[in-house]
Amino acid sequence: MRQVLGLSVAERSRLSTWTDALRQLISRAEDAGILVMASSIVGSNSHRKLDAAEFRGFALVDDRAPLIFINASDSKAAQMFTIAHELAHIWSGESGVSDPEAGSVPKQGLERWCNRVAAELLMPMDALNEAYDLDAPVADEIQRLAHLFKVSSLVALRRLFDAGFIDRDTLWLNYRQEVERIRALDRGTGGRGDFYRTLGTRTGKRFARAVFSSTLEGQTLFRDAFRMLGMRKTSTFYEAARVEGF
Repeated sequence: MRQVLGLSVAERSRLSTWTDALRQLISRAEDAGILVMASSIVGSNSHRKLDAAEFRGFALVDDRAPLIFINASDSKAAQMFTIAHELAHIWSGESGVSDPEAGSVPKQGLERWCNRVAAELLMPMDALNEAYDLDAPVADEIQRLAHLFKVSSLVALRRLFDAGFIDRDTLWLNYRQEVERIRALDRGTGGRGDFYRTLGTRTGKRFARAVFSSTLEGQTLFRDAFRMLGMRKTSTFYEAARVEGF
């Protein structure tokens, strides 16, 4: 999977932010022929927000157009793991929905397998063994490793446990502290993005460009394009197409 996607821990560690890493991962998935969509609302209705506590994402397996949807209301770090988890579903050949509980252990065998694959894809055990600082406090180390590998602090914490660097009591003590810290950071956050510049993220850049191209060539009706892209006006369509380079 890492080879097909062209992923490198060293390359990702040089990226400045989780947003950059997320964009890279989405781009590599789309280059591999997988449609990736992300949104924090239902359709184009900003009053109907998706709750990350209900679901984080899902994967639909298809021979021609495999698709991943990501709940964009989640943190960028959490979205990284969700995409990796859904990619594992695509590789397994079985569709699925991501577990909304970041620290839970899925009951289904496939979900556990997808979690293990996602963790190894983003934070390989051999790279972790080289990067881990035995002398650093656990709380500091999970933050450093999370930034290095561009994963969430909870994923970094779990990987330390999987590697045998910390015991179960240390895992759950730091887990509870991290959950509280993340909740505190999330309080009061919000805001709306630019409709045109986030269209490619919501619908998937490959899909949006295919619809623009087909419509402008006369192969797709405007009403069908509006429905697929969540638009109502011709002026909105042309402006969105311009932003996408048409």
